[in-house]
Amino acid sequence: MNRRPRRNRKSSAIRSMVEETKLGTENLIYPLFIEDGKGVKTEIKSLPNNFRWSLDTLLIEMDECVNLGLDKFVLFPAVSESLKDSVASYSYASDNFYLDAIHQIKDRFPNIELMSDVALDPYSSDGHDGLVKGGEILNDETLPILAKMSIAQAQAGIDIIGPSDMMDGRVGFIRESLDAANYKDVSIMSYCAKYASAFYGPFRDALDSAPKAGDKKSYQMNPANKREALIEAELDVQEGADMLMVKPATFYLDVIQMLRENFDLPITAYNVSGECAMVYAASANGWLDYESAMFEMLLSIRRAGADGILTYFAKDFARLT
Repeated sequence: MNRRPRRNRKSSAIRSMVEETKLGTENLIYPLFIEDGKGVKTEIKSLPNNFRWSLDTLLIEMDECVNLGLDKFVLFPAVSESLKDSVASYSYASDNFYLDAIHQIKDRFPNIELMSDVALDPYSSDGHDGLVKGGEILNDETLPILAKMSIAQAQAGIDIIGPSDMMDGRVGFIRESLDAANYKDVSIMSYCAKYASAFYGPFRDALDSAPKAGDKKSYQMNPANKREALIEAELDVQEGADMLMVKPATFYLDVIQMLRENFDLPITAYNVSGECAMVYAASANGWLDYESAMFEMLLSIRRAGADGILTYFAKDFARLT
């Protein structure tokens, strides 16, 4: 036998030298949930080891994360029902606690990259990502609201706008609005291939943001479709996206790889709440080793071609590496 592949696996030194995929904290973006108030640290029952924070406790948590080497975060607001309306007006209100939190976080940690969420659902009394009228999700009428939200977040100090709504044309509309308001340096990480997935449940529990009626299948992508992601990505590239995201990640590795092979922009992937919750649950029951399963899941996403991974495992990964 002239070729024996095992010779390149015979020691940890050799294995590390020929390792094809490198995964480090620099690849991870940590999702965090914030609500108004003080002294809040409430564990999300369907997503163990993750919490809803108030700003004071969140700053302590983020300080720990920064000391572990994490420097990229995405912030999601849990908004009281009393502040929601059909046009999501609180999303850009001057007294919005989320916008105040962005300002204070960036003041405290000027060197981190802070990513936002841009969609109507956290602020909408209908629970949809777009404007609802007569049971229909209105595309074009939603875009000005998304733009107002984006400008308000840019004013607060956000580094990366994250439009997760999946309305057609929203990346271009937001880009033009940001540029006109002189926020040309604010990036857009587009959720270009966001699927109507069954794995968002714990996230919706965290934000109480599930639709009040209907579902999101008329704007989020069909899990059966792969080539359609190329259309979405190409449009977002033309409209000015700086990064392209696939969501979910683990069950859409083929989509991540396809975008990696077809576009020169950085590719990110969202290792969503349901994917992580499965690992938490199986580990708690002794069916999986938590650390090994976590590393393998993240490595698979990175191997598929993701430059950045949004994951609830980020702090544990940083602590263990």
